[in-house]
Amino acid sequence: MTGTTTIVGRYRVERRLGVGGMSTVQLAFDQRLERYVAIKLLAEHLADDPTFVSRFRREALSAARLVHPNIVQVFDFGFDEGHHQQFIVMEHVAGHSCAELLRDRGHLDLEQAVEIVAQACRGLDYAHRNGVVHRDVKPGNLLVSDSDVVKVADFGIARATDQSSITQAGSVLGTAAYLAPEQARGEEAGPRADIYSLGVVSYQLLSGRLPYEATSLSELALKQQRELPAPLNELNPRVPRQLAQAVALALAIDQRSRPADALVLAEALRNGAHGIEPAHGGAPVPEPGTGATRVLPGRDGRAPDGRAGGARTAATRLQQSRPAPRTPPAALPESPRERAVPRPRPARGPARGPDPRPAGARRAFRRMVILLVVALALVAVVAAAIAIGTSASHAVVHYKKVIAHDANGAIQQLHTIIQQYTK
Repeated sequence: MTGTTTIVGRYRVERRLGVGGMSTVQLAFDQRLERYVAIKLLAEHLADDPTFVSRFRREALSAARLVHPNIVQVFDFGFDEGHHQQFIVMEHVAGHSCAELLRDRGHLDLEQAVEIVAQACRGLDYAHRNGVVHRDVKPGNLLVSDSDVVKVADFGIARATDQSSITQAGSVLGTAAYLAPEQARGEEAGPRADIYSLGVVSYQLLSGRLPYEATSLSELALKQQRELPAPLNELNPRVPRQLAQAVALALAIDQRSRPADALVLAEALRNGAHGIEPAHGGAPVPEPGTGATRVLPGRDGRAPDGRAGGARTAATRLQQSRPAPRTPPAALPESPRERAVPRPRPARGPARGPDPRPAGARRAFRRMVILLVVALALVAVVAAAIAIGTSASHAVVHYKKVIAHDANGAIQQLHTIIQQYTK
C-alpha cells in the first residue's frame, strides 16, 4: 500500500510500521480527526478464514474496552470491502518497541529495563482486572514512546476470561520462547501466564538472551522442567542478586509460585533493583504428574548445584533439622497386686514437717532462759537488801534479820536449782 491508499475512505495509509504472520501494521492519517493512527490490516489470504476473522475481531473488542495509559488504545475496527480487508485502528505510539531496542543495544540498562517492565505490569494488571488475558507478551508488543511511556500492544490472541476459547483443543498460541509452561502444554492460560512471559521479557532485557533456547515446543517444555536458567547476576554483574531472585520467581514452573498479580511483580522488581529481597517466598509445588520439583533461592540465591534460585530457605532447613517432638510413654497397666493394695491419699492442706533444729540446741536454749530468770530475781533481792541496810529504824533492824535469814535460804535454793539444770 502507498500513500494514495485509503481505508474506508477515511484512513490514508502512508508507510508500514511492522509485519507479522497474520497482519501488517501501517501508519495512517485519520483525515476526519486529523491525527496519525496505527492501522492493523489482516492478511488478505486470511480474510475469508472465519477462525482468523473471528480472532481478529475479538482482539478489537477485547482491547477497545481497555482504557489505560499503559495500553495501546483501540479507536475503531471494521471491514473494507474495496480492499477486502479486516482492519483495526489504534493509537500511534511514536517511539520504538523493546524488540527494536534489544536489536540495537543487545540489552538495556538496569534502571530502564526495570521501569519498562514495571509500566507493562500496570497495564497488564488493569487488563487482568477487567477479565482480559493478553497471552502473547513479548518485546515486540511492548512499545516505548519518545516520552518513555510504555504501552502494551497487540491483543491479537487475547481472550476474555468470561468467554470460551475459539481455538481448537490442544492448540497453542503465542511466541514459543515466551510461553508459560501451562501454555506450552496446551492448557488454559490465565493472568499468571502473562506474568511468566513478563519474566522472560525481564530476563532478556537485562541479559540480552532468553532463559531457555529451544527450537520446538516439546524441547522448550523439557528444558523448563529439567533445567534452571543461568542466574541473571552471573550473566550481568550489574544485576543485584535480589533482582535476579525476583525474575526467577516470575519464571517459576508452577504458576502458584509466581507473584500473585502483575503489580506484585512490579514491586518485587523495583525492590530487587535496590537490593531488597522479594516478598514472595512460598516454596514451589511440584507439577501434578511430572515429578519435577523447583526449589526456592536461599540467602545466597544459589541452588545446591551453584545456580540461582535453587537453594532452600533457611527457615525450611531449620524446620527440617528440628527433632520430632517426643510423645510421653503410655502408662503401664497395673498388676493385680498393685490394684489390691490401697494407695495412700494425699494429705489435705500443707503438712508440717519436724523442727529442723537439733535436740542439743533446744536444751541449751531452755537453760539460758532459766539462768536469765534466776539472775533477774537475784538482782531484785540484792536491790531490796541494800535499801533496807541503809535504814536505821528499829523496825528495819527486825526486817534485816528476817530478810537475811530468808535471803540465805533463797540463795541456797537458787544454787540447788542451778546445779540441777546445769548438769
